[in-house]
Amino acid sequence: MLRLKKNVELPSISPTGFETPLSEEERAIQGSVHRFARDVLRPIGRELDRMTPEEVIAPGSPYWVAMMEAAKLGLDPQLIAQFPPEMAVRIESIIGEELGWGDAGLACSLGVASAPLMMAQSVGNQELIDMCMGKVGCWASTQPDRGSDAVTFYRQEILPHGKQPVGNISAKVGADEIVINGQYSSWVSNGSVAQVALAYMAADYGDGFYRTDENGTQTNGIVLIVPLDLPGISRGKPLDKIGQRALPQGEIFFDNVKVPKRFAVALKDEFAGNLAAMWSHVGVGMCQAFTGAARAAFELALAYCHERKQGGGLLIEHQMTQLRLGDMLRRLEMARAVARRSLAFARMSPQTHPYASAQAKVSVTEEAMKIVHEAFQLFGGNGTTREYPIEKIFRDVRSALIEDGENYILTARLGGLASQLYQNGWTKE
Repeated sequence: MLRLKKNVELPSISPTGFETPLSEEERAIQGSVHRFARDVLRPIGRELDRMTPEEVIAPGSPYWVAMMEAAKLGLDPQLIAQFPPEMAVRIESIIGEELGWGDAGLACSLGVASAPLMMAQSVGNQELIDMCMGKVGCWASTQPDRGSDAVTFYRQEILPHGKQPVGNISAKVGADEIVINGQYSSWVSNGSVAQVALAYMAADYGDGFYRTDENGTQTNGIVLIVPLDLPGISRGKPLDKIGQRALPQGEIFFDNVKVPKRFAVALKDEFAGNLAAMWSHVGVGMCQAFTGAARAAFELALAYCHERKQGGGLLIEHQMTQLRLGDMLRRLEMARAVARRSLAFARMSPQTHPYASAQAKVSVTEEAMKIVHEAFQLFGGNGTTREYPIEKIFRDVRSALIEDGENYILTARLGGLASQLYQNGWTKE
């Protein structure tokens, strides 16, 4: 029903934009996480950005302060899941956006830190739950010679003359023990600080690394939860990069590392499904975090335009500035809508898919980059200096276009999925 008004008034708006009314619980959670992002993540993120990678991960680093303070928030996904599904999705989205608003790199680090525990809880293995509880985790999958092709699910994603590579790390699976050799690449998030890993790799079950099925020649795989203090495990030099410098990334090496077989959470026939489920679930976290990073850039630009004078007046008084800010806000609302919708699909759909999560990551990070670019432009020359935080956000968001899957590759995979869905009857009615 039409709600008539007697006066023109400003619209309802919250820190996360044009929201429908939040519940008391949602407002309390948003306020708590926002204060944490403002008072802890943002200043620590800026401090870590100026440090060397070795200084970031050293004992006594502000990084560890951020991790300890985050633990005090008590943001347990299992507690959030107790809310009604639609409410739980909005709470999870609000939390992710606020963390990304505080610092994108730390938001990613906090997100991946719980990956091994989440998997242990999902399979219901109490031994693994106890092993992961209170530990900083990582999700180990990326390898030096196996990037995008580490997550192929369909035959058409592999060139006709090729096949999936075994990669740089692999496992020999015995009756009671698994032996791991090789390395993960420098891009393992939390790789240089993690105490436990959710590890994906090729595996030989006694009949070689490859098998042939309806999807062509596939690599056998295994998923394990691995404590990273086992004999034979070492770390490479922490990665020095242009953006998200608060997110510790680095190589992990395995030299005849022996792991009990009971630490495996997915064996031969369950590997692809486990990988698909994991990517479907966590891939949407990038969407929330970089909506937050884009929001931070927009807010900085909005404030700057009310302070900076050019052409005889404040920037905000110029019509072109209002157009540019309006376009940024429009894109921010669009990114948030995609982020929320993809999160709802990943959490509530009976049949999720990693490429559904991936397409949202592409859309959100591309829009975030456009927003941050425009904010950078509005700052003019000042934006290029370290005195203003917009240059850091620019570097952080630029990295996201490659992180968690390079955007062109992910978009190509989505096109292939569309073809398969069409062949299965989609859009033909």
